[in-house]
Amino acid sequence: MMANKKQTSYAVAKKASAILRDNRYSNKSKAVAGSALAQTKPRKGK
Repeated sequence: MMANKKQTSYAVAKKASAILRDNRYSNKSKAVAGSALAQTKPRKGK
């Protein structure tokens, strides 16, 4: 199996994070958002 080298962009990761924190979204939406966040590059420093 080949490794997936694609990464989620910062803008998408930011929206996914907001979805996970908001209680108005369904569990399926939160699962997709969590998956997107799992594919982001770690940010260097803060």
